Amino acid sequence: MQRPDPGTAASAGTPEAEAWWQHAVFYQICPRSFQDSTGNGDGDLNGITSRLGYLKDLGVDAIWLSPCFPSPQVDFGYDIADYRAIDPRFGTLEDFDRMVSEARKLGIRVILDLVLNHTSDQHPWFRDSRSSRQSPRRDWYIWKDGRGPGLPPCNWLSGFGGPAWTLDPATGQYYYHYFYPQQPDLNWRNPAVREEMLHMTRWWYERGVAGFRLDAIDMIFEDPGLPDNPVLPGRNALGDPNMVNRYNYKLQDVHGLLRDLRRVADPYGAVLIGETYADTGEEQKAYFGNGHDELQMPTGHILAMAREFSAPEFRLRIDMTEAMRSWPVWVLGNHDLARAVTRFGNGNGADQDAIAKILACLLLTLRGTPILYYGEELGMENNDPKRIEDVVDPVGRLGWPNVKLRDGARTPMQWDPTPGAGFSAGKPWLPIPPRSATHNVATETGDPESVLTCYRRLLDLRKGSRPLREGGYADLAPSDPDLLCYLRACPQEAVLVALNFTAATQRLSLGLPAQGWPASRTRVLFGSVNPAPAAGLPEVLPPHGWLVASLARP
Repeated sequence: MQRPDPGTAASAGTPEAEAWWQHAVFYQICPRSFQDSTGNGDGDLNGITSRLGYLKDLGVDAIWLSPCFPSPQVDFGYDIADYRAIDPRFGTLEDFDRMVSEARKLGIRVILDLVLNHTSDQHPWFRDSRSSRQSPRRDWYIWKDGRGPGLPPCNWLSGFGGPAWTLDPATGQYYYHYFYPQQPDLNWRNPAVREEMLHMTRWWYERGVAGFRLDAIDMIFEDPGLPDNPVLPGRNALGDPNMVNRYNYKLQDVHGLLRDLRRVADPYGAVLIGETYADTGEEQKAYFGNGHDELQMPTGHILAMAREFSAPEFRLRIDMTEAMRSWPVWVLGNHDLARAVTRFGNGNGADQDAIAKILACLLLTLRGTPILYYGEELGMENNDPKRIEDVVDPVGRLGWPNVKLRDGARTPMQWDPTPGAGFSAGKPWLPIPPRSATHNVATETGDPESVLTCYRRLLDLRKGSRPLREGGYADLAPSDPDLLCYLRACPQEAVLVALNFTAATQRLSLGLPAQGWPASRTRVLFGSVNPAPAAGLPEVLPPHGWLVASLARP
């Protein structure tokens, strides 16, 4: 097994070792959709290894892999049947070790997506647990008697539709599952479960894994009294009653578990990324823990949850995050959300690319750590199924046509303009979008105006810019309804970002000289202003225009 690098493990107690993730750029990969090395239409680990050079050139420091553990694939690998192996569809444990080794040579760390809330119903633990009420592992899951004939223990609903309780006829009890019935929840109030899982994380650290993204961490604990959740009027997109998950979501017990996970991670210099959907900055801040002893990177999704593409909406969310006075983590998209350009764009050709560049500037120049979703750097859009017969995602089939975003957000990476997009020589597991003919790595690499070129330049600037790495954040136009303009400043130098969220030309008047940043020492680095002035800022930003400028004091 591969031991961690001495620089990240032996000295993990030092601030330098603990903070590698603060200046890193993370990149989420769905292994099934990134690169197929066998021609069977499914991406795999060897495919990822073959593309590490691209990720290095892009400027990525760490890759987060969606689950690649053995799984029946009821929920795309988020139903794990073995926590210490690799699913054969993705390769072998030896393939994984080789990928980690090759990534390390390029300075890229590997993060695994870890599902702690539940297992697959095919996991040996659950098979043992359901074998009888006397099973030694019966209490590893949540088994309860119904509250009457044909009645579950309480009214809780699954996030994937229908009741959150399934009756097991063999033992006459119900088991709890926040998601599919094939994803039974573990009982984290059982010390044996906690001990086994903590030991498992240590096993992966010893193999060279640099941390975990913790899936569904908010759902880990439930109220043991099983009170009914409040029901609201109306029904959701899956046809169930609207419900407030008061007793099975965001319980405070999770913080003790996060502290335990952190104690295991710290000696390895490993990072913990949490899937936390926070409604407020204070709620998000709680996941850092007292003295920052829980998650280093609670994602929050505050930026991704923006309701519209507007300067006031994004400003509100940035201010909410900055108010936490903790290290921000920025996410625009992931495997569960429609792609960012689809959500925030207007669907109009060139505008889509301009909007994609504004989103890139936002993600890569704010204070904090960004996480890119694969293909975001190309301006990839959703490719939603047109017929229910084409839907692969079980939730998409259940919620058709109201819920169909997950298939469309997980289509194969677009490497070149060929019919298979350079992803596979066979039939891809999801269809290649038509837009791949123009939005792909090969085509965009040679285009100075492409979304990919924009990302590469921003990532390169980020690595070499002290203000972007260490500077504070200051909103220069806090009440502007059209422009978002902010400064990332150190004492003697700064980076200015100006973003026009509208389809109209906007005047750019920020009063920088009066703040000690003279026009003579202000230079536009790049953006959509053409030609840029030799010094100072342009008077206007074009529709959906943007710029990044360097500032210096006399």
